[in-house]
Formats: sequence, structure tokens, C-alpha cells
Amino acid sequence: MSMPGTGPQGAMAARPAESFQFKDILYTKKDWVATVTINRPKVYNSYSAETLLEMGEAFQDAAWDDGVAVLVLTGAGDKAFCTGGDVREYAETYTKTPRDYWKYMGVFSQAHDRLRNIGKPTIARLNGMVVGGGNEFNMACDLAIAAEHVVIRQVGTRVGSVAAGGATQWLPLMVGDRRARQILWLCEEIDAQTCLQWGLVNQVVPAAELDRAVDAMCRKLVEKFPECLRYTKQQTNFWKDLAWHNTIGHAREWLALHFMALEPHEGMTAFVEKRQPDYLGLRRRAAEGGSSEFVWGPYTRQCAACGAKGIPAGFTFCGKCGKKLEA
Repeated sequence: MSMPGTGPQGAMAARPAESFQFKDILYTKKDWVATVTINRPKVYNSYSAETLLEMGEAFQDAAWDDGVAVLVLTGAGDKAFCTGGDVREYAETYTKTPRDYWKYMGVFSQAHDRLRNIGKPTIARLNGMVVGGGNEFNMACDLAIAAEHVVIRQVGTRVGSVAAGGATQWLPLMVGDRRARQILWLCEEIDAQTCLQWGLVNQVVPAAELDRAVDAMCRKLVEKFPECLRYTKQQTNFWKDLAWHNTIGHAREWLALHFMALEPHEGMTAFVEKRQPDYLGLRRRAAEGGSSEFVWGPYTRQCAACGAKGIPAGFTFCGKCGKKLEA
């Protein structure tokens, strides 16, 4: 619970943590610390649109609660902190209606903005895998403490996406240009000690000591002046904010349009089907003069029988009347 009698009244009044009816996250407030836990361990704490909405609501409440001095972000269990967006949701929804991915990115951006602009220090408690958008939430936090078994990786170029929700913007700032390219392009796991050396986390501790280390960091932050901390955070956010605001709107538009293409269809379908994407097959299409942008080729054919237009070039029969298309 937050401290009694604190915070504004009315629309901006903070609420008891237990009053929220969250389904995908756990939210607690105790001893000046708010904790948001992504509670989807069966899917390695990946987030859906609903999860992001709940996270944003919790971040807003913690920002308004004067009884909260620090926010901790973590994941349920010990296998995953967060593995980014729910690829099954991507494959089943956004490859069919890319315009809805534009809406989803609005929810994603709002959650990130509320986290970065919370006005209080934030700590990523890394208890397991930190993958894709999970690392973007890690980097959105001010500080990070990792259990020694943690690995961090980006996966955008493996699944048909681009990690432009924070990773392309912030990795060069945090680890340097060459290491950022290595992380984003190769999508390889980085062990916890390397993450510490590269600046992706502040501490690495045995898993049994993770809570103790996070609590110790929280206590140090609580014993600082809140207004000075808030403005120091705002100042040290400058480069991250500059990179974010100059790119996230464009990323939202491009990624939504990109969901109409072959790459996300193949990459995300392969992920759901638990198989290796056909990277070389797609490259061969382009090299041999075919279409690497559309699943069945560009919409260039017309049916002489019924007059249907916009039929994919790879179709032999008309999808409307069933007649065989002329050569």
C-alpha cells in the first residue's frame, strides 16, 4: 500500500494496488516501492495489447502516488523477465489486419512513455530471459539488476520485424554503435556478465540474491530527495527521449505497413509452427526475379471469365469464380 494521506485528490488520486482488476500483470505497492510483474509465465511473459494497457495503467498510478518512490518492473517465475510481444497474437491478428498493428503500437508507445516519464527511478529486475521487446522495457528502465543466469537478445531480423520500439534507438547509446549492430543484426544471446561489461545492466547477482540486491538499490533511492531525483531523471533521459521521439512515429507507420509483406508472414508463422523460417527461399525468390514482398506475388492478374482484378501473380485459378486464369 502507498503511504496514507498522500497524493492528490480527484482524477489524479492514486488507488490501492489491490483495487485494480488486472489479468496479465501483478501490481503491488509497499514500503515506498511499486512493483509491476508481467504475469504470463506460460508464454514466457510476452505481452499482448491487453498486457500493455494494464502496464500503462499501473505506471500512471505509480506516477501519481506520492507514497511511491521507486518502481520495479519484473516478470513472473524465474525463466523469463519478458520476451517481447506475443508473436502468436502478431501472427493471428496483425498479419491479417495490419491497421490493427498501428493501433497496437499506439498502446505500446503509451506504456513506454508512461514508464519513462513516471518521474521516479525505475529498476528492471531481470529474473530470466530478456528478449526482443523485453529488452526494450529493460532499457526503458533507469537501472537494471540481473540474475546470473539471465541472457539478453534481440530477435527482430529473425522473425520478420525490426526492433524499432526502443532497441534500434537506445542500444547505440548504451553499448556503442558496433555492439548495437551485432546485437540487432545477429540476434545472438548475450550472457549476464557480458551484459554487465557492455552496460546493459548495472549488477549481476546469483538468483537467490536478486530480491535482496533489488531491495538494497530501492532503499538507496528512497533516501534521496524526490524532486531532485525527478529532474535528474528528466535530464539523463535527454538522449533516449531525443532518439525515441524522432523515430517512434515513423516506426509505427512502417511496421504497420510491413505486416502486409511476406517477411513477417513467414517469420511469425514459422515461430508459431516451431520451425526455421525459410530465409534462403525468400532470398532466392528475389534473386530469380520473383516477388519477395508478397506471399503469392503482386496483385497483377485479371480473370477473363468474371473480370476480377488484383489477383496475385502466383495464382493459377481465379479466387472469385474458380476459372483457370489465362497464361
